[in-house]
Amino acid sequence: MRIRRAAAVVVTVGAVLAGGALASPAQAATAPTNSAKGAYLLDNASGTQIYSKYGNTRRPMASTTKIMTARVVLSQTNLDLDRKVTIRQAYRDYVTQKGASTADLKTGDKVTVRQLLYALMLPSGCDAAYALADTFGSGDTRTARVKSFIGKMNKKAADLGLTNTKFDSFDGISTTGNNYTTPKDLAKLARSAMKYSTFRAVVKTQKTVRYATTSTGGTRTYTWYNTNKLLGSYSGAVGVKTGTGTAAGPCLVFAATRGDKTLIGVVLNDTNRFTDAAKLLDYGFGTNTASTMQLRTLPSGAQQD
Repeated sequence: MRIRRAAAVVVTVGAVLAGGALASPAQAATAPTNSAKGAYLLDNASGTQIYSKYGNTRRPMASTTKIMTARVVLSQTNLDLDRKVTIRQAYRDYVTQKGASTADLKTGDKVTVRQLLYALMLPSGCDAAYALADTFGSGDTRTARVKSFIGKMNKKAADLGLTNTKFDSFDGISTTGNNYTTPKDLAKLARSAMKYSTFRAVVKTQKTVRYATTSTGGTRTYTWYNTNKLLGSYSGAVGVKTGTGTAAGPCLVFAATRGDKTLIGVVLNDTNRFTDAAKLLDYGFGTNTASTMQLRTLPSGAQQD
């Protein structure tokens, strides 16, 4: 489905748009135009809003949902990142059934929780998301454990004060239409997740090669590429997560650090998500590098999201 480009809007310092776009006096005189249906930018240190465009309007978030999947896992008491998880055929069947993005995890392989986080966040593996939900949910059946895990996602959202966010899935493939957030909530979630060193290490990685034990005791090599093309393209980019869906459109949660300043932002339903993210980051940093940015390309056969 073709997504119409949102009307470009320019705002001067201190002016508030009908859609809620706000320019901070600390920034350049004009906020950037962008194609996003919703966008938000904040300062990581203070949480202060730098830019907002329909920042409190609820929208589907596609695979940016997986930020919360990782956040819930990382907040588990006595988490062992080296714990081995056996990949079940059900995870592969789910990906096939849904036509979902995948880390191509093989049935019977034993992978660590840390490896599953890379499989979740780089190639946007819905199989990895399923494995984590099945592992960290509670219950006697897989269905019960997944339901429990999604419950944990919603509880964490409430704990973080994300009042306009709700999850009905572990990966963003909505089962009821009740998997939504706002640009502001999603930026706040990313800020919370970025407090974890493991999360920061994962989401800034462009490519990783990992080794798992097969069901027969052999070794399997997994190579995963990050679907976030801003990494390696925009100077200082350090994350965070892509997402694409029929209802959600192209989405991106992004972060960059320059000097002692880190910015975190969100664009939802944006056909120019990487360029617009770079423009918003430039706005926050007071720079002008987006116009000359050369976007990193993914290898043939790599997952796209």
